[in-house]
Amino acid sequence: MQRVGLNNLQVRKHNKALFMSLMWRHKQLSKSQLAQLSGLTIPAASKIVQELMDEGKLQHSTTMLSTRGHSNGSFQLPVEGEWILCMCVKPTRIELQLADAQLVPRGEYQHLAINAATLNALLAAIENVWRNVCQQWPKRRIKLALAVHGQVDPVTGISQHMPQAAWKSPLQLKYLLEEQLKVEVRVDNDCVMLALAEKWLNRNALNEFCVINVDYGIGSSFVINGEIFRGSLNGSGQIGHTIIDPNGKRCSCGRQGCLETVASLSALKQAAGSHCADAPILTSQQLLAAAEAGEPWIAEWAQRAAEAIGMSLYNFLNTLNINQIWLYGRSCSFGEVWLDTIVRQIDFNPFDPRDTVKSQATNVHFGKLDRAHQVLGIGYVYVEGE
Repeated sequence: MQRVGLNNLQVRKHNKALFMSLMWRHKQLSKSQLAQLSGLTIPAASKIVQELMDEGKLQHSTTMLSTRGHSNGSFQLPVEGEWILCMCVKPTRIELQLADAQLVPRGEYQHLAINAATLNALLAAIENVWRNVCQQWPKRRIKLALAVHGQVDPVTGISQHMPQAAWKSPLQLKYLLEEQLKVEVRVDNDCVMLALAEKWLNRNALNEFCVINVDYGIGSSFVINGEIFRGSLNGSGQIGHTIIDPNGKRCSCGRQGCLETVASLSALKQAAGSHCADAPILTSQQLLAAAEAGEPWIAEWAQRAAEAIGMSLYNFLNTLNINQIWLYGRSCSFGEVWLDTIVRQIDFNPFDPRDTVKSQATNVHFGKLDRAHQVLGIGYVYVEGE
């Protein structure tokens, strides 16, 4: 009898988690919709909804979501509670999107140029942004969700290494900001931010997928069985440091021939310096504009970069067998030719024949979420924590 009770408890816990997952995705649902989406009966759904309401995790709404039959309204996430300031942080830039207790955007997405030459300067910039937002919403308690580039320990909130930063030592972002601001702070990697955005905001995302961010560097994040895969040292997703050419250029990680040395925007900037030795150093934006204008050598470089990315993805796919890939980052502006080159490399996969059912074959897409919703994704670290 004891064993059966334990199993019933586990089933109830699973169903409650499933209902909360559905609510975070849809924000508001009727009882019949919850039953339909979960595959449960109306009486079973009613019981779970009542338990969640008793726990304060759901609240009743008079909003009618269906005109069929008798309806007593709908259910939603609580409207009161702490808001979340979602931020993507680099030493040169802070992007932010405020969200309410239901993780619905409030106010406009913003991006601010900063010049954080030191650890303290970066902390001061984050604090200044947070205080400015709090002044605009003085009646709200606002906690922080930070996405940063490079390796991050999401448990301790320590940024182990932040590319483009003048400093090389770890930064205890969570501890230092919580001490200063007296609000809860959570920190994770910027590619995890993209994966969370896809998982919670893209209705077409599968239970297993990966996001690849091809920008100044190249990062990735994998979702396996609906969960972010981190690895024991939180280093999963370092696709930019897979070896493409053992005799190639030295990477910032200390090894030679990493994917980032041949396919990232930082590599393009170095290539531009070698190609145009007498010209002033171009910004990433200027390089991308030149590519759009049809500069031949950049088009050739982008083609080689896409081939290298495709080769790395081919190796990952043979290992993990993930068949949905979303591409983000400024390099996506190289367009469909760049994407098609990546796809051709993956087409060589003998375990993913092209005559496979479309839903089962590997699909590579440009990410469709705008930047505001990408940044909003980091707010879901709080949902994942539940």
